[in-house]
Amino acid sequence: MSQPKKFGVWMDSVHATIVENKSDDTIPGLRVVAHVEGEKATMNSSEKNQHADERALLGKYFKEITKHMQNATHLHATGTGQVQEQFIHYLADTAQFKNVKSEHTTANKMSDERLLEFFADKIG
Repeated sequence: MSQPKKFGVWMDSVHATIVENKSDDTIPGLRVVAHVEGEKATMNSSEKNQHADERALLGKYFKEITKHMQNATHLHATGTGQVQEQFIHYLADTAQFKNVKSEHTTANKMSDERLLEFFADKIG
């Protein structure tokens, strides 16, 4: 059986840091694999169009994050606001990630080093 692929993601609505638990013989331990920047929707005169733009950009942002989580089996998402909950729902609705075991918490932004320490308890 292959090793579980565990990931941690700190995210807010426009920035994500993805951490992987690389638990194989080559490079053991946690490492930051990517930083992803999302886009903010520009102001729109129509509330309906504004909402549609925001949802489209959020979907694009989530897709960019999942590019760095190939074959994930576990995920711990954390961050500010409710975006991590939305991300977990997105994963559950995506065929490739629907069986990922996931959990989420709330945490303020932190340095990469501190984030690795934080995720050591969650996915280590």
